[in-house]
Amino acid sequence: MIHNEVQDIKALLKKAAYSTDDKVIKQDADLSGEHNTKAIKKEVTHMHGSKGNLIKTRGDTMNKKYALLTVVLLLLAATPALAFDGWHTENVTFLESKASGFDYITYDPGTKHLFLGHRAAGLQVYDPVARKLLTTIPGTPERSSNGATIISDMDLGIISNEDGTFIPLKLSTLAAGEPVKIAPGLDTCHYDPASKRLVFNVEPGKDSTDLVVVDATTLKTVGTINVPTRKAEGAAADGLGRFYLAGQDVGKIFILDAQNLKVTDTWTSPTCGKPTAMEVDAAAKRLFVSCRSTPKTKPVLVVLNTETGATVWSVEIGDGTDSLIYDAPTKRIFSANGVNANLTVAEMTTPDSFKIVETLSTVNGAKVLAMDHANQKLYTLMAEGTANAEKKINTAVSPYYANTFFPNTFRVITFSK
Repeated sequence: MIHNEVQDIKALLKKAAYSTDDKVIKQDADLSGEHNTKAIKKEVTHMHGSKGNLIKTRGDTMNKKYALLTVVLLLLAATPALAFDGWHTENVTFLESKASGFDYITYDPGTKHLFLGHRAAGLQVYDPVARKLLTTIPGTPERSSNGATIISDMDLGIISNEDGTFIPLKLSTLAAGEPVKIAPGLDTCHYDPASKRLVFNVEPGKDSTDLVVVDATTLKTVGTINVPTRKAEGAAADGLGRFYLAGQDVGKIFILDAQNLKVTDTWTSPTCGKPTAMEVDAAAKRLFVSCRSTPKTKPVLVVLNTETGATVWSVEIGDGTDSLIYDAPTKRIFSANGVNANLTVAEMTTPDSFKIVETLSTVNGAKVLAMDHANQKLYTLMAEGTANAEKKINTAVSPYYANTFFPNTFRVITFSK
């Protein structure tokens, strides 16, 4: 469509160049935003069709050559905006903090709150509009919170704690319930809307992990699903009963049935060495997976056909990915890549056609993402850290992966376009 508009304008410019008709060009025409080409086209059409001997701009007489040049410059000025989205850092807010690590960040569209998994500092609630910390949920600092899973239609948040408990949270009031013991090594939980069940990533056994499944309405454990991975990572549910889980250490994607507590299928992608984060477009039948590197594979974003498991598209991204966001209205896929300090933005033009839109430079360690879809804002967390050689370093991510963080460097970063 844009190409056709530009061709129309070029034709009108050519036509106007050989015309003796002139007009008064209105410089106060709205030539900004998405209507720029239409506005220019209208002005050029008017220029060709009007009678007169002079072209006047804000009261000054100028010849047609300069008027045409003005139109062309306006067109050229508008063109770069069409090339990419232009995601950039909108603001950075530092929060008073101790030397605490952090993990997941989530956004609740109902309350417009961000939930920050600040581990030993607890689950913190942040207002991204006012840019201030609202509260820390009681009981979460001593339990070391990894973050919260948001179920907006149930007014429910599930806080995952490293001590093996979860805490239910009423999103509208921020009232916390009593802790519920699940299992040691609790990392995070995922929600399957088809079964209305929660699936918890917990400490693995020797060769597999017994994922704990909880009824989201009663908060009672209903069973476990044994999955042959010791590193269960990100997950995505299509709302139709298919639940996808990344097995990072084995390079596999497991399809689960949370209702019947079983693994129904297993997929691999030849370029995806360590599947980590996931999103799904059920209507397009596409699964998006961000993958960390291995000695034999590069870090990539892959797209799979959810009917067959076949790889539709694969593209290299930055390493250290830990979060993936899919925005259905704009067909954008966002991958936060903490080791290489960038944010990959890709587009699904059709279910079989994808492209990279842009790669935004961020900061080292910015590996998680949340999104306010309505207002097109992205959020991440970061704190200044160092790889202290006297402490254990998670070399599976990077040989210099930070394990010590400095006080008062914890911050929320907002991206917009």
